[in-house]
Amino acid sequence: LGARIVAMGEPDYPPLLKTVDGAPPLLSVRGRTDLFRNPFVAIVGSRNASGAGRSFTEKLAKGLTNHGFGIVSGLARGIDTRAHEASIGFATVAVLAGGLDKPYPPENVALMERIAAEGVVVSEMPLGWEARGRDFPRRNRIISGIAYGTVIIEAARKSGSLITARFALEQGREVFAVPGSPLDPRAEGTNRLIRDGATLT
Repeated sequence: LGARIVAMGEPDYPPLLKTVDGAPPLLSVRGRTDLFRNPFVAIVGSRNASGAGRSFTEKLAKGLTNHGFGIVSGLARGIDTRAHEASIGFATVAVLAGGLDKPYPPENVALMERIAAEGVVVSEMPLGWEARGRDFPRRNRIISGIAYGTVIIEAARKSGSLITARFALEQGREVFAVPGSPLDPRAEGTNRLIRDGATLT
């Protein structure tokens, strides 16, 4: 695959991630590890994203890259996909829940290959590992751990994106949330984050 193993303490290990309790001692990596020298912001959100949510994601990701920030996300459908697509020309990091040879979802394989060529793809799981439900929260701590802050765009009440927000808080990082209509269940989680003190974005 052209991948390699990077250990904590080696120069190519993401610098902010190694400061996190429970950071993976080893990462499988494809792509340009030199991009880890950039500061990163995580953008995550609903897989079933609205058109407005995807549009705002693209605008925010491009704005951040214009100010020198790379984007880290989880290669999921919806918000994650748009965040990667908008930042691939500058710096984007995709964190997988399974092995590097078992990306999920299957429709994002072509996007992952683009990121491997122009950005970075990372996983703490061994090659051949099929992602299971409990692997996604584990992945989320890496997404927030690489970044200075995490932006949540559209998250339902029990969304996995809220797990990423919780990890960010535990890691001492900033949490940002984009408000939405109180009638849209996809905004229930983000609106609650704002009520609880996240920075309105």
